[in-house]
Amino acid sequence: MNVLVIGNGGREHAILLALRKSPRVEKLYCMKGNAGTAVIAENVDVDFMDREAVKNFALSHPEIDFYVVAPDDPLAIGLVDELEGIGKRCFGPRKNAAVIESSKAYAKSLMKKYSIPTADYEIFDDYDSALAYVRKKGAPIVLKADGLALGKGVLVCKTLKEAEDGLKEIMLDKSFGAAGNVVVIEECLRGLRYDPGEEVSALAFTDGKTIVPMITSCDHKRAYDGDVGLNTGGMGTFSPCPFWTAELQKEVLEKIMIPTVKALNAEGRTFKGCLYFGLMRTDKGMKVVEYNSRFGDPETQVILPMLKTDLMDIFEAVADERLADINIEWEEGACVCVVLASGGYPLSYKKGYEITVGDIGDCTLVHAGTAIKDGKLVTNGGRVMGVVAKGETVEAARLKAYRAAENIHWENMRYRKDIGIKYREG
Repeated sequence: MNVLVIGNGGREHAILLALRKSPRVEKLYCMKGNAGTAVIAENVDVDFMDREAVKNFALSHPEIDFYVVAPDDPLAIGLVDELEGIGKRCFGPRKNAAVIESSKAYAKSLMKKYSIPTADYEIFDDYDSALAYVRKKGAPIVLKADGLALGKGVLVCKTLKEAEDGLKEIMLDKSFGAAGNVVVIEECLRGLRYDPGEEVSALAFTDGKTIVPMITSCDHKRAYDGDVGLNTGGMGTFSPCPFWTAELQKEVLEKIMIPTVKALNAEGRTFKGCLYFGLMRTDKGMKVVEYNSRFGDPETQVILPMLKTDLMDIFEAVADERLADINIEWEEGACVCVVLASGGYPLSYKKGYEITVGDIGDCTLVHAGTAIKDGKLVTNGGRVMGVVAKGETVEAARLKAYRAAENIHWENMRYRKDIGIKYREG
């Protein structure tokens, strides 16, 4: 079987690394890919945001049996619909189901309609009304651009001044473009034991009928140590979540995951793919912070290395709506990913610095913003690569990852030094 994965980043490299283990996969392709994907797959230079171009490529390459649409943007524009429309088999939701991520306003309205626990909120498309509401509610408060914003469209504002400035940034300055035409303003949830909160990424496979949770992970979204600085696409992850229990799993499955799948079915938006639940543990139980319609990045980098079951078998079972027939198993132990970033990320940064890689032991380098230029490995993005390490415990895995990171270099490279230590007391 020949499989093409759509996307350029670390998530796509991690998916390809997992698919490479399948004895059923003969050849891998990646559109457009990066320097890391080029080692294990044939990179395809086609703009995956051009639906017609992707369709024409698929029609001219009948040898490709299966497509994995991994990023949020092509899902939001209906790339799965386009491919399935010409008879191609895919992993990923159709456009009308991917709206659960592409519109935060829709997601919040769905949760309210079907009594899925989440933060209190209001939705605004008028700046003056939104500003009045912010001033009425005060801080802390959370502002969310309605549309897709590369994982950076959420502002957690600790003061009223931050909230006023953030609202102007989203709705008037259009820092996130058209994604900020509508804004969701919601209460700032508090963690049960830790401030500012206890977030967990709970991903699940679903074929629209059955939903199977994956192992949990925790992301570090802020740019700098101690969870300070701007939100990023994610500076590192670890798995499993220290405070996750069988009781929480049961609560989330019964009150959030299954109701969400049923709600989407009731709305005529059957979801098939990876459904991501960003959750917060509060004194009133688990609540949904956000939905994503795909694998998280960098959550995928610590989840898929722990998967024992053939990922291709799972992808096909989801596409064929027979997920209930698959027994999904996971390795024991822990996994940590430390993201190595360009200086200046998530704001401005330079590309093209040569990367040197020394001894990284048995760690894995998952490429994101990398390229080959004049025969050399160079930086080509904000989040350049992730160092992924496995161990018996999170602490053992993180120590391995940081030892490896010390042997990787390029000009202005930076990374957080505190990945994997939060929630230690669970």
